Amino acid sequence: MTASLRLIVGLGNPGSQYDKTRHNAGFWFVDELANRYSGQWLAEKRFSGHACKVNIAGQSLWLLKPMTFMNRSGLSAYQLTSFFKLAPSQVLVAHDEMDLAAGVMRLKQGGGHGGHNGLRDLHAQIGKDYWRLRIGIDHPGERDLVLNYVLGTPSRSDEAAIKQGIAAAVDQIERVVAGETQKAMNDLHSKRPAS
Repeated sequence: MTASLRLIVGLGNPGSQYDKTRHNAGFWFVDELANRYSGQWLAEKRFSGHACKVNIAGQSLWLLKPMTFMNRSGLSAYQLTSFFKLAPSQVLVAHDEMDLAAGVMRLKQGGGHGGHNGLRDLHAQIGKDYWRLRIGIDHPGERDLVLNYVLGTPSRSDEAAIKQGIAAAVDQIERVVAGETQKAMNDLHSKRPAS
């Protein structure tokens, strides 16, 4: 990681009806970070989201949950990165990923949006060179089922696997913040999800 990480964005949809849906896995991740590092969420109108500051590995970071709905996630990230003059390489975005089995976690920098509407908007607003934490939620098998699938709740076993994966990623965040991304990747990518 060339520039130090300053912002972690979790993607999801606002509203209690979406809390437990697969599409909110990014929210689950930043909520877990806020719990671990004693962050207090506040509504920040200037960033169109809920935000809090935490200290991880001696570095002050923002956590952000866009309240713009998934398809406009980039607006919230753009407002915060513009205000603090952050480069995309200082941003980590956590999001649900259908191309990975439930609970499988992958960390990478850059790449395409893969049809994910939240990432598509982020690409348009801040560019594509941000870091991303891909949170596996599995695939329903058919394209026509995707919308209802991501906006549905996972099975009990899938939810347990996803939560276990998120906990493993939270365990690696200090390495990521310290710039030891390769070590974090090696550890995270070698973990098997709960079955």
